[in-house]
Amino acid sequence: MRKIHWLDWMILALLLLFAGYVWTRIEGTLNYKWRWEIIPQYLLHYDQDQGRWTAGILMEGLLNTIRISVLASILALVLGTILGLARCAQNLAVRMLARTYLELLRNIPSIVVIFIFYFFLSEQLIAAFNIDGWARDIARGENAWLWQVFFGDMRRFPSLVSGILVLALFESAFVGEIIRAGIQSIPRGQREAAQSLGLPWRDEMRFVVLPQAMHKIVPPLANQSITLVKNSAIVSLISVHDLTYRTLALVSSTRAIFEAWITTALIYGGLCFLLSLLFRRLEKGSDR
Repeated sequence: MRKIHWLDWMILALLLLFAGYVWTRIEGTLNYKWRWEIIPQYLLHYDQDQGRWTAGILMEGLLNTIRISVLASILALVLGTILGLARCAQNLAVRMLARTYLELLRNIPSIVVIFIFYFFLSEQLIAAFNIDGWARDIARGENAWLWQVFFGDMRRFPSLVSGILVLALFESAFVGEIIRAGIQSIPRGQREAAQSLGLPWRDEMRFVVLPQAMHKIVPPLANQSITLVKNSAIVSLISVHDLTYRTLALVSSTRAIFEAWITTALIYGGLCFLLSLLFRRLEKGSDR
């Protein structure tokens, strides 16, 4: 384990001094009154009526952020794998279609993508498949609790689906390029050996190329998953009740601007840090 150097202590001291300076400037120049004591009740609070601890609005927002991030990551991985394989396909039309999709999504700001999808596509899809009515029926059903574990409040299920889809579509473009780069990094001799054995393209990818590519694409995929967690805050713009949306509601009702946003920043930072530790262990396991 690496020992802490004197330079590390100096950098830490400078960071603490800078934080103290910002704190005093906010308190003095802006005449801001800190109210940190109100924040814990918006994380966890004891419900006298139910007789148990319940999640506050920030914790509810965090749970929704985790749901959105996990489901969007799974969907983005599936779509990105298909796109990555399509980018390496032998058919020119398939390659061009995949590249067009990737270039469009990668070069358009995410905020533009989310508004285009939500206002022009999502509302029509939700109405066409009657997702809103279906979600209300589930919310009144006997197994509503099981659906709530995975999707939260089913009354807001349509907006949650919109957020998951738009995040997955946007992130799949980056995942697709990671998969494509991993496939093309495999030495050509490996593919030629597979072809000499008479393996079709599908089996060549399945048994020869992709298993070797996985070792190279795990680190960038892990980084992209962490990026997705941070990018998930943008779904608050379409009224998805994630952590950022709940923080906006908290600031609006309490005016505890700095306390709320600092707490939210720490929650996002802690979540991403835990993910980085998890992926680091997975990378070490894949190298064995």
